[in-house]
Amino acid sequence: MFRQQRTSTRTLIAAVLTATALTLSACGADADDSGDGSTLRLWHYEGANSAMGIAWAEAIKQFEASHPGVTVVYEEKGFEQIRQNAGMILNSDQGPDILEYNKGNATAGLLSKQGLLTDLSDVVAERGWDEMISPSVATTCRYDGNGVMGGDTWYGIPNYGEFVMVYYNKDMFAEYDLSVPTTFAEFEGVLDTFVDNGVTPISVGGAEYPAQQILYELALTRADRSFVDDFQLYANPVDFHGPEFSYAATTFAEWVDKGYIGADSAGIKAEDMGVAFTQGSFPIMISGSWWYGRMSDEITDFEWGTFLFPGSDLHPGSGGNIWVVPSNAKNKDLAYDFIDITMQPDIQNLLGESGGVPLAADPAAITTPKAKELIENFNTLNDSDGLAFYPDWPAPGYYDVLVAGVQQLINGSKSPDEVLDEIAKPYNDNLASIGE
Repeated sequence: MFRQQRTSTRTLIAAVLTATALTLSACGADADDSGDGSTLRLWHYEGANSAMGIAWAEAIKQFEASHPGVTVVYEEKGFEQIRQNAGMILNSDQGPDILEYNKGNATAGLLSKQGLLTDLSDVVAERGWDEMISPSVATTCRYDGNGVMGGDTWYGIPNYGEFVMVYYNKDMFAEYDLSVPTTFAEFEGVLDTFVDNGVTPISVGGAEYPAQQILYELALTRADRSFVDDFQLYANPVDFHGPEFSYAATTFAEWVDKGYIGADSAGIKAEDMGVAFTQGSFPIMISGSWWYGRMSDEITDFEWGTFLFPGSDLHPGSGGNIWVVPSNAKNKDLAYDFIDITMQPDIQNLLGESGGVPLAADPAAITTPKAKELIENFNTLNDSDGLAFYPDWPAPGYYDVLVAGVQQLINGSKSPDEVLDEIAKPYNDNLASIGE
């Protein structure tokens, strides 16, 4: 009996208590408190028509079919809901048995350091998940005692990959006789053409993650792998006024001044950014592969395509968000069984056909041309060590710091140097706190 429950409140404790009451009313049993293997409580934040949403809905069906008498209670949460409140929820007895969670030092790493996540190392070895996950992707699954990724202990399992790229409206490009740019200079030339014709080129969500990923893409055009390791893994000190971040902040501000990025985009959320692109209001959107399935499903009025951000061999990306099992989960073995199903070939192939980037699919089973192109681009980045993780990962709370920073660049309320000072401080404070 699969039930989906939606919650809109930002305070997840209240939402979970409400869901508990609904479950009691519907089933006549205390499903939330059961540790007898009769219920699997699952949270994730993928849209129903996204590749992951489609694949995981099928995984839920298969799980229930293979576990007679077990009910999956799936609760749909927003990305921001889980990001902001997971620590509070998982430190209570109201958390789920399994949830999708963001990877990186600031999120999964922080919760692992706080003792809120289950050590999966033995389960990973027993079930062979480590053999399905490449070393570069595994970096974001394992953490050390300080919560820094790349450690020895497994706390999460991804079953898909992701990376940031450029979505573009082929019809709008054709209208101005534009080709896909292959260099950074050509890319800015494309942006200039749109601005010269009164079109704001890039759909941007400054109120959430998209704008900071553009900032990071710009930094990566001046970076190499050693910079990524220094910034993400604390291999060496990072100079925030060095060539990478200085170029990124200065160029981002220039893009606003030139009209590449709308001056009103500071308050726009990721969802509104994506909808604006699907409606044909902008010719370009720089964001992740997690949009790919939705683009395929929702864009009907124009032709579209993708290309990698020009000017760099490094791009924001990694294995996808990870399944984690809270330390307080009541039905851990069921959670492990569900993860196992999401790694099976048929679920992996469905994820790929639906526009996702599977980690363990049979490439020959993917027949949709756009899906094959997406997977091939990810494999190219993965094989060439081109995945540079995400800018908000290094320190707890860094996501909000970066959102504020890019909003200040968009609004012009602070100079690039002032913004760099602001984003340097919490990073260095966190570095000091872990004794590096």
